[in-house]
Amino acid sequence: MSEHAQELNPTEPPASLEERVARLEKTLDQVVLLMSDTFRYGKLRELLEAKNWREADLETTRVMLEIANQPKHDNLKPDEVMLFPCSALHLLDQLWLKYSNNQFGFSVQRRIYTEAGGTDDISNIDLDLLARVGDRLGWREEKKWLPYEQLNFSLSAPPGCHPSNWWRSAYGAKMAVYFLARLMRCGV
Repeated sequence: MSEHAQELNPTEPPASLEERVARLEKTLDQVVLLMSDTFRYGKLRELLEAKNWREADLETTRVMLEIANQPKHDNLKPDEVMLFPCSALHLLDQLWLKYSNNQFGFSVQRRIYTEAGGTDDISNIDLDLLARVGDRLGWREEKKWLPYEQLNFSLSAPPGCHPSNWWRSAYGAKMAVYFLARLMRCGV
């Protein structure tokens, strides 16, 4: 490891050549995906950069449906979300994290879910757990789920509040548990 690299993270032991190559390949894959999909992610990036959280949220859903090759949100089934490309989830998460200063993103939502006791076990659909997570994300008030229009679309919203539109599926809790499991399995 170079002296410069050790200065950046002096507490971390030098990585093996294999580990360094694997990290570089992962980074390269993400860069190539972003470059090849500039058209797909460009509008989302612009909306996030402008701090237009609501429009960015809707654009995130549009992009995800395009990736899943589905015309409407309600057409996407929970089993299909388990096949969603990890690279796209990582990229979407990184965009949200970057432009919100780590306030919003799928990884923030996944962290809150796991802190509340959630796992990647798709056979366990715990409505009480999902309600507690919804409370922390600012999606519920007084034990009721808020209509989309009433969510806080500012940086003062609770951590992980957005993207939020994606979670509003006709499959409800089942879709939420399956998507959270996918985030965990993808390491998001």
